[in-house]
Amino acid sequence: MNTIYAVMDTLLPFEWLGYGFMKNALLAMLLIAPLFGMLGTMAVDNKMAFFSDALGHSALTGIAIGVVLGWENQMAAMLIFGILWAIMITFVKHNSKMSADTIISVFSSMSVALGLVVLSRGGAFAKYSGMLVGDVLSVTQGDLLALLVTLLAAAVIWALLFNPLLVTSINAPLALSRGVRAKLTEYVFTVLVAVAVMVSIRWVGVMLINSLLILPAAASRNVARSAASYLRLSVLISLLCGVVGLVLSYYLNTSAGAAVVLTAACVYFVTLPLRRK
Repeated sequence: MNTIYAVMDTLLPFEWLGYGFMKNALLAMLLIAPLFGMLGTMAVDNKMAFFSDALGHSALTGIAIGVVLGWENQMAAMLIFGILWAIMITFVKHNSKMSADTIISVFSSMSVALGLVVLSRGGAFAKYSGMLVGDVLSVTQGDLLALLVTLLAAAVIWALLFNPLLVTSINAPLALSRGVRAKLTEYVFTVLVAVAVMVSIRWVGVMLINSLLILPAAASRNVARSAASYLRLSVLISLLCGVVGLVLSYYLNTSAGAAVVLTAACVYFVTLPLRRK
């Protein structure tokens, strides 16, 4: 890591990068942003805008279950519960006549309420309240390694899933006629989103995780002319907003996650008029 820090000092001799925690935060943004920019395209296309929100809320329940079971590793508890929650939401959606947004809302409300009930017993929720807004400045070198592994694994899976997901999102009957296993593809995608959300949520926050996934993809959709440009622009916008938001949070002394989301929202509204053209 010392070599990476030295290269950053040489190439980016800025005041805000003079601190180790800011270097770690920048590296984290460079790993988190493309991950969410990539996954966000299919979340928008498949009308799953609130799916990551439900998963974010389930993180509290995952922590709560870990506390009840006496687990010291919160990440393991969040990952296991988040994956199970994603599978349950997808299963109920495929086996119910209710609309997807209603199902997701039910699961989201139930998970956040259950998590709060368990974690707030005896007034102990204060030590978990940081999960609501996250803190990218607390990223450690070990966390960066976990984010790198997640990004690389997600990129490999994404390369295999992209075409089936794209065809399914455009025309599900056509996908089935071409031999695409639409349900299995959706299950794998939802699990992938669950892993991305749970790995990143400590630094992005429960309240902001959905925005980071959806806004860059929505902005990209306003200006993209093809599926390939849609994906590239989403990743690029996500990276740009991540870096700009981090820098703004340093100079304005605000939450980094909130600054990133507001930057992404500004990009969305700037590109919105271009959608009509």
